Parts: sequence; C-alpha cells; structure tokens
Amino acid sequence: MKAKIHPQYVDATFTCACGNSWQTRATKAQVRLDVCSKCHPYFTGEQRIMDTAGRVERFKRRYGMK
Repeated sequence: MKAKIHPQYVDATFTCACGNSWQTRATKAQVRLDVCSKCHPYFTGEQRIMDTAGRVERFKRRYGMK
C-alpha cells in the first residue's frame, strides 16, 4: 500500500435526529444522521411519511388528490 494516502481513522460519534447516538470509528469525528435503526419505519414497524419541505402536499396539490 502507498504511504500517506489513507484518511485518519478516529473515534466518532453518530447522532440521529431522533436523539439516539452511538460511538464507533470513522474518518470524521462527528456524523449527524436523519434516520437510524431506532426511528426508521422499516425497523420500528410503524408507517410514517417522512415529509421534507412539503413534498407530499405539493404532490397532492399537483395531481388533485385530497
């Protein structure tokens, strides 16, 4: 392997928007996530519409759904 081309591998804190956080190792010291296994609908079994910036309402308005 070539020397001095690989990124630093440091202890990292991953933080989700739901408040869940955990420690692991990564190339960045702090990583922020939108969803994780504690709040993602696939893992929780609950169905939610993840609406960012009113996309669902815009879609319904555009195609005449009420």
